[in-house]
Amino acid sequence: MSELHDNKTIWVINYFAGTPISGWGERHFYFAKYWKKKGYKVIIFSSSFNHMFSEMPVVEKKLTKDIYEGIEFVWVKTPIYNPKSIKRFWSQMVFAWRVKNLSSSVFGVPNTIIVSSMPIFSIWAGVRLKKIYNSKLLFEIRDIWPLTLQLLGDKSANHPAVKFIGWFEKMGYRKSDVIVSLLPNAENHFTKVAEKKIKFSYIPNGIDGSQLKNDHISEDLKSKLPKDKFIIGYAGTLGLANALEYLIDAAEIFRNDERFHFVIVGDGYLKDKLLNTSKSWGNVSFFDKIKKNKVQNLLKYFDICFVGRNDTPLFKHGVSANKYFDYMFAGKPILDSNNFIKDPVELSGCGIIVKPDSAQAIVDGIEQFYNMTAGNRDKIGELGRKYVLDKHNMEFLANKYSKLF
Repeated sequence: MSELHDNKTIWVINYFAGTPISGWGERHFYFAKYWKKKGYKVIIFSSSFNHMFSEMPVVEKKLTKDIYEGIEFVWVKTPIYNPKSIKRFWSQMVFAWRVKNLSSSVFGVPNTIIVSSMPIFSIWAGVRLKKIYNSKLLFEIRDIWPLTLQLLGDKSANHPAVKFIGWFEKMGYRKSDVIVSLLPNAENHFTKVAEKKIKFSYIPNGIDGSQLKNDHISEDLKSKLPKDKFIIGYAGTLGLANALEYLIDAAEIFRNDERFHFVIVGDGYLKDKLLNTSKSWGNVSFFDKIKKNKVQNLLKYFDICFVGRNDTPLFKHGVSANKYFDYMFAGKPILDSNNFIKDPVELSGCGIIVKPDSAQAIVDGIEQFYNMTAGNRDKIGELGRKYVLDKHNMEFLANKYSKLF
């Protein structure tokens, strides 16, 4: 028999959830700030180690409680891994296993459980906890797996990993009360996989100017940024879905052109490859990931910012990368390499969109921006700032989310 739940207790199970000092995954932390103002008790369960964090929490046992700016986190002890190793998936499985029996005597009985994917394995624990506590289950999809593995990783529908992940996906879609997604056009995919009608809610990423600290980048980093150059900047993950190889190819085309310099700030498994490819050209600088509260200051030194997406049907479902909103909040014009996928750049008019998978198209876009006056670039960037403040402010999104509880 399920226990009587507390209508104001929310559990968030998100392997990648972090605080502003973690340097990654602040979405639910910012939401929780507003949910708390509405009287909700929010507990965020996150992994003690993941390769996206710049600063790891200190853990003493399997479940370690922590309070950051009034928001309760529980760090679930998971194995340390190399992001290029298969052990990262083992870490995700350990996380799912350890949250499957969360105790009501310790954490209260949840009215609502939010499981955020990727990784997807935690939905198994969410379905189990829903049954135990008779809670509402919201399954939040940030990236669609195993579809991403198929379309970007070139794996067939019969690949064992695709089959394995697909089992969790279908169960999650079928057993959840609501599927929340950061991808506006993904409802048909969810319905097709679930083979039943689902309840869908689009709640994208956003940014919170009222809570965002604007700390300065280090003097060391500042001194290494090129002077008197037109800077094409990128700040984010260096992974497969970001199409950075074409940005690097564009830098090669410009390698003897003194006007331009490319600055890439972030970490990811493709970093070494991209760095080694371009290290002899002299017009590309790589820097380690910086904390979220320093990104706005960093962006002041960029003339334009880059967002890339590969030429794949995966992105027809939509995108909602945080870098869009960082760039837009800073009022920076964006060079956007994609297939007109109704992303925030297209919807706001805050940039130039060029075809994907083409270094020459990126080169042409850079030249087009360079030939504008600084005033015209500023006007384009301001369109993005106005759009993100209106459509992607965190208080608005948090209130929309809370209506699902």
